[in-house]
Amino acid sequence: MEKKSYTFDEIKQKIVNYCVYQDRCHAEVEQKMRDFLLIPEAKDEIFLYLIKENYLNEERFTRSYIRGKFYIKHWGRTKIKMNLKMKGINEKLISNSMDEIDESDYEKTVVKLYQNYFSSQKGLQEYQKKSKTIKHLLSKGYEYEIIINLINIED
Repeated sequence: MEKKSYTFDEIKQKIVNYCVYQDRCHAEVEQKMRDFLLIPEAKDEIFLYLIKENYLNEERFTRSYIRGKFYIKHWGRTKIKMNLKMKGINEKLISNSMDEIDESDYEKTVVKLYQNYFSSQKGLQEYQKKSKTIKHLLSKGYEYEIIINLINIED
């Protein structure tokens, strides 16, 4: 099947729509532009336009990503950081944006996830249930120290 070719303005509009649909990071936009086989000058022009018109804003993307992954997907800070790094977001921006997660919400979420997962374990001894639940929370990106501190309060 032959690829449809677009004019520069059509491509620019498609990429603007891509950014309007949801916040994007530079790497995602870069990948999208690769699909259109643009020359470097055209890519640069589109990038500059997106930034100037505030369609592309790395901090806004990072903050919205952190909120979404925590409040909707219930990911912990470790998993969120790792995924943002894979998207090419710098460490300083990630750290500065972590204040999007309210500390008491974070603790409540850890406790709630712990209780829900723990009580769903059937036919295991207490220590096995505890161990499996801790592993589950670690896989969701929660920090070991925080898990231990919060569940020791629970016991």
